[in-house]
Amino acid sequence: MEKVFFEDYEVGETLVSPGRTITEADIVNFAGITGDWHPIHTNVEYAKKTMFGERIAHGMLGLAVGSALVFRLGPYVFTPKKFIAFYGIDKIRFTGPIKIGDTIRCEATVAEMKEKDENTGTIAYEAKIKNQRDEDCLIFTPKVLVGRKK
Repeated sequence: MEKVFFEDYEVGETLVSPGRTITEADIVNFAGITGDWHPIHTNVEYAKKTMFGERIAHGMLGLAVGSALVFRLGPYVFTPKKFIAFYGIDKIRFTGPIKIGDTIRCEATVAEMKEKDENTGTIAYEAKIKNQRDEDCLIFTPKVLVGRKK
């Protein structure tokens, strides 16, 4: 069923986004935009000596890219067509590294739905950003403001 309005969702349903591969260019561009040039992300020799053994993506890069995957078009797009605004985010946990070449996806389970007024409601979902090995990399609870059926 196409997801258009608040009422088109139900607590407990899980939707899965399309995947996206994280590249070295993503990491370099994110470092440039944010000014976060920490060597765990940008220095091969430094990163070799860390617990990860190689460079990893910035946690916030994983959160930004991973959380936006729900906006991608596809048969399982999470975000309703009557999406109004990002409402908030809670309980962010960085549970595993995202490495260059990892393909991540977002698995989102509707956790809570609240009517705000006759025109809007909020949907909170438990989100997991997973890599191609099905390992959790990030876990968080976003909330979106959505239009309701008239």
